[in-house]
Amino acid sequence: MRRADRLFDIIQLLRSAKGPLTALTLATQLEVTPRTIYRDVATLQARRVPIEGAPGLGYVLQRGFDLPPLMFTSEEIEAILVGARLLRRTGDAGLQEAASRVLSKLEVVLPEALRAHLASPSAFVSGRGAPAGADLSVVRAAIHDERKLHIEYVDEQGRTSSRTIWPFAVAYYVEATLIGAWCELRDDFRHFRTDRVQALTVLDTGFPVAGRLLLADWLKRFSNDVSADGVLAPR
Repeated sequence: MRRADRLFDIIQLLRSAKGPLTALTLATQLEVTPRTIYRDVATLQARRVPIEGAPGLGYVLQRGFDLPPLMFTSEEIEAILVGARLLRRTGDAGLQEAASRVLSKLEVVLPEALRAHLASPSAFVSGRGAPAGADLSVVRAAIHDERKLHIEYVDEQGRTSSRTIWPFAVAYYVEATLIGAWCELRDDFRHFRTDRVQALTVLDTGFPVAGRLLLADWLKRFSNDVSADGVLAPR
């Protein structure tokens, strides 16, 4: 969890609490150490967030404190709702959970006049989409950290192979989700359907080249197959 997100969550927990919350209680809920909570609370107090209390006694947020309202229009809220629900089609459980947290945070901070748009949406999205497969949270983390993956893969003919790949992109489609990667077995770029990945392990080895360079070379190679949004056109 990013520190900015954790600071926001501390405020939300204190706002909803019926009494003082100790650093241990906050740490347990946010899955960090009490020492981290002490530092975060000190940071919030330095930013003039009216938190009262002390280590060992617990913390409370002064009544009446609120974050500035997010000034979304009703159409912007609708766009966020539709976008969050479209994530159900990706099969990416991590992004779906993140979208749910976004909607929960919006519900808390939106002005009352706009909150009704979240409670009674007028747009609905089918939940059908790409079949489930590899844990995309792991894949996205490997992309961000530029870590190699070892995968067991089954191709469209049913043949199984073991491969070490350097993942640099994920492309989401209704019918499938693809991992764009450099494949050491083929010594070339390859695209792997996540529903055909039978096993996946993050290796300690990093990429020998920067991920952004791989992505740039991939875009040059497949420029005729890449859409205006920068993703590989499905076939």
